[in-house]
Amino acid sequence: MVHQYRNNGYNIVLDVNSGSVHVVDELVWEAIPLIEPLVNEGIRDPATVRAAVQGILDPSYPPEEVAEAVDEVLELAREGRLFAPDAYRNDLAAFKSRKTVVKALCLHVAHDCNLACRYCFAGEGEYRGKRALMSFEVGKKALDFLVQNSGKRRNLEVDFFGGEPLLNWQVVKRLVEYGRSLEEPWDKNFRFTLTTNGILLDEEILEFLNREMANVVLSIDGRKDVHDEMRPLRGGQGSYDRILPKFLEVAKSRGGKDYYVRGTYTHDHTDFSKDVLHLADLGFDRISVEPVVAGADKGYAITEADLPKLKEEYDRLAVAMLAREKEGKGFCFFHFMIDLTGGPCVAKRLSGCGSGTEYLAVTPWGDFYPCHQFVGNEKFRMGNVDAGLVRTDLREEFKACNVYARSKCRKCFARFYCGGGCAANAYQFHGDLREVYEIGCELQKKRVECALMIRAAGMSQPGIAGG
Repeated sequence: MVHQYRNNGYNIVLDVNSGSVHVVDELVWEAIPLIEPLVNEGIRDPATVRAAVQGILDPSYPPEEVAEAVDEVLELAREGRLFAPDAYRNDLAAFKSRKTVVKALCLHVAHDCNLACRYCFAGEGEYRGKRALMSFEVGKKALDFLVQNSGKRRNLEVDFFGGEPLLNWQVVKRLVEYGRSLEEPWDKNFRFTLTTNGILLDEEILEFLNREMANVVLSIDGRKDVHDEMRPLRGGQGSYDRILPKFLEVAKSRGGKDYYVRGTYTHDHTDFSKDVLHLADLGFDRISVEPVVAGADKGYAITEADLPKLKEEYDRLAVAMLAREKEGKGFCFFHFMIDLTGGPCVAKRLSGCGSGTEYLAVTPWGDFYPCHQFVGNEKFRMGNVDAGLVRTDLREEFKACNVYARSKCRKCFARFYCGGGCAANAYQFHGDLREVYEIGCELQKKRVECALMIRAAGMSQPGIAGG
């Protein structure tokens, strides 16, 4: 399967099954779709393919150039870098029967928040329930569960989440200390992360984050007016001026450790590339600004009518990033990150984030859910820190979700980059884990195309084959 598209003056060809990316001239661009069905039928004799292609191509192409183009394409096919078979499908049975281990937890240490974000899927931190803070005892049991159910996996991930986790800061600190105490006796390594709105950040907290947290996610939507409209304090005042100096200090002080400023764009602010560039202008070099996911009853929800504008914004952002890279002002945009030489493991390529199997969310009172977006939906409560994982049927249902189980993914060129998309979004919009959230799919495909174009343009060359 091959995906061809043009972007920013480049003719780009993605061989979906091998992951190879090629930048080609116009002749090769036109020849590839003519050669692909022949190769798929087993016709690989150069003379036969040349004759077939020559009879269809524009006659203005000189025969010797056509022959050279055909030979280049057939050579790539022989090398497995064009028209490659789907090797993952052959491994599907083994993939489905793989032993399940838990490698990551999202600890909801606070179902409470000091902001009143308009688009909050957690309902101001309450997740359709009551306000609550996780006790140390519940968190301790959750870490014990993670260690005991992680099998031979050494590296484990724990994200402190909310609501606003800094409302329960003392418990966060104690849980990190407890997690560290488990590392040597269990031969484990904890990678702690924390997501915060920044209101409660201070020097003491920052020092601890820089010492113990492998990643810190800082919530900010971009320009002051955009941020303050969507992320006000409980009293309605804007929060931008409160958090910006603190976030700049975090970015400055991380010393090479990961951080991201993470924003959300909505139907009301479709010119989101301006927010990304605003954050870059402030000095942040690790940025993620993502589309809101909300039902049509919400006025700020992304609609199908927004898609052309949003796709233009991604193109505009990609071009701007290239220009800044040349000026020595480059930055990382999370959704344009693609590794063409290694990339994610097979499990991630086929099933995405691992929600409900390798990854679980834990509520303040210790209930397990497939991920933070399912929290509060009793149908998806999988167990708790005392009884363990009780709903193994749910685990198996999530385990069976992959790009081949979703009919709309099977012919999608981006399927191995997104792993089938977000199961929570699919369920929210269709009531079916094996469906897809169509708006999210369209935006994901555009992001993949932009990311590949950036690589093709020379920000980094591995994996790009000339044509």
